[in-house]
Amino acid sequence: MTETIQIDPKNLSAALLPKPQSPVISADFPYESKFVNVLGERMHYVEQGEGDPILFLHGNPTSSYLWRNVMPYLEKQGRVIAVDNIGFGKSSKPDIHYTFADHARYIEAFIDTLALQNITFVTHEWGAALGFDYAARYEENVRGIAFMEATLPPLPLFPKSDAMEHIAPILECLRDPILGFKSIIEENQFIEALLPAGVMRSLTEVEMEVYRLPFVEQSSRKPILAWPNQFPIDRKPSQVMIVMENYGKWLVQTDLPKLHIYSSPGIVNSPLVVETLMKILKNYETAYVGMGLHYLQEDEPEAVGRSIADWCRRLAGIKQGSNAIL
Repeated sequence: MTETIQIDPKNLSAALLPKPQSPVISADFPYESKFVNVLGERMHYVEQGEGDPILFLHGNPTSSYLWRNVMPYLEKQGRVIAVDNIGFGKSSKPDIHYTFADHARYIEAFIDTLALQNITFVTHEWGAALGFDYAARYEENVRGIAFMEATLPPLPLFPKSDAMEHIAPILECLRDPILGFKSIIEENQFIEALLPAGVMRSLTEVEMEVYRLPFVEQSSRKPILAWPNQFPIDRKPSQVMIVMENYGKWLVQTDLPKLHIYSSPGIVNSPLVVETLMKILKNYETAYVGMGLHYLQEDEPEAVGRSIADWCRRLAGIKQGSNAIL
């Protein structure tokens, strides 16, 4: 009989931080769905506002829905756009491997198709990695990048969070060809266990149903399983390692404005990680949003939204000031 690691979201999150009383957070997603043809597939996105684009990129296993309570704080700052990665949310699920390169290709093509210029990125987890990669290659088209619980390169300059010790056995399970398939494809544990374990409050049944909907069929869960296998361990997969090394070097060298939103204890980006980045990154600001784990947008959307809005206002002020000098 095949064994698997049973992931209990209550036990896992309790090991990191007790859950407080749930704040008032809306499950509504009051945005009109839009679709655009990208590389022969439909990509779903929502948008609101006018001006320079503020592009939201999500991670695993979420979608644009993750940003529903953050986006309203940015709608006066520009054209707010939240896209579903290929294979996630309401975007198409083509028969591809869902490697980092696949996702990067679709995000770049999405940006080109919508002709987005002077982009401000707002990113989370693997979405941050995609944002870093794009910004490192097309810095001239990026105004700034905000990120939280970001997938940072596995280099000496970028330490791991202590909380990752609780996650390491689960990652090992998910990367196992047999156990990972059973846990994610057959049992849907990334949605049913790991997602709620990364939120301090208890997600409502309405919210859970939205997150479940794109992955009802076992065959639809392939994109979820692909992401854990993309993080380089022992320099494999080598293609992703090279990408991370490149944007890691870029992060240290660039003067592009950066906003790092974090919580305590966090899971991927702990306060220790933030303290380290303060020493090595230029034009780097931080915003502490309180006690939280991985999906900060589900626990502290107001703090996240207000922090980004304030940062965007100041970026706009710098731009206007520069234009006035010219």
